[in-house]
Amino acid sequence: MEWTTWLILLLAYLFGAIPAGAWVARYYGVDIQKVGSGNTGATNILRTLGAGPAALVAAFDVFKGGIAVLLARLFGIEGLLLGGVALAAVLGHNYSVFLRFTGGKGVATSFGTLLFLDPLVALLAFPVGVLTMWLTRFVSAGSMIGGLTAVLMTLALGRPWWEILTVLVLAALIFWTHRENIKRLQAGNERRLGEKSPAPEEAGRTSVTP
Repeated sequence: MEWTTWLILLLAYLFGAIPAGAWVARYYGVDIQKVGSGNTGATNILRTLGAGPAALVAAFDVFKGGIAVLLARLFGIEGLLLGGVALAAVLGHNYSVFLRFTGGKGVATSFGTLLFLDPLVALLAFPVGVLTMWLTRFVSAGSMIGGLTAVLMTLALGRPWWEILTVLVLAALIFWTHRENIKRLQAGNERRLGEKSPAPEEAGRTSVTP
């Protein structure tokens, strides 16, 4: 690949790597990677700090994935390279260079990339994921079912091969990052939506205060 291609992918990765969850938690004096699941995504923020901070983190994680794809399209990038931009942004979130290559599970950022990559597929998959979360009270189940639904929608709507491949890889990443959740679901000890992580005072408290 040309150096411009690598530069585009690197910039998408760095944009996705912005660790909003870690920074928001730090504002509240919490090291989010030492609390709950240790992930920096909105679900762990919700269980640790509540709905307000979680909504902020979720919105930013969706935005950073979407804006990476949007900016790429504004510069005329399409096809497989655009799919690469989406994937790079999600990998940045999951394996952030700013967090020693750790991060979140990539669900919100994947949704953000898909929202600007193919809004119809995103808006068809989103309610299925949310409904699954509501019925089961498992965020992990909703996330994985939503990802699977996105793949099925790209196939059903006859999307280009590069888009199907991109969505398939994004969905596979969601399943990969939820592999421990799958084990807990099978064992019957997965935490349900609304269950709290240990109080910040008990784990992960830093010297920073709001």
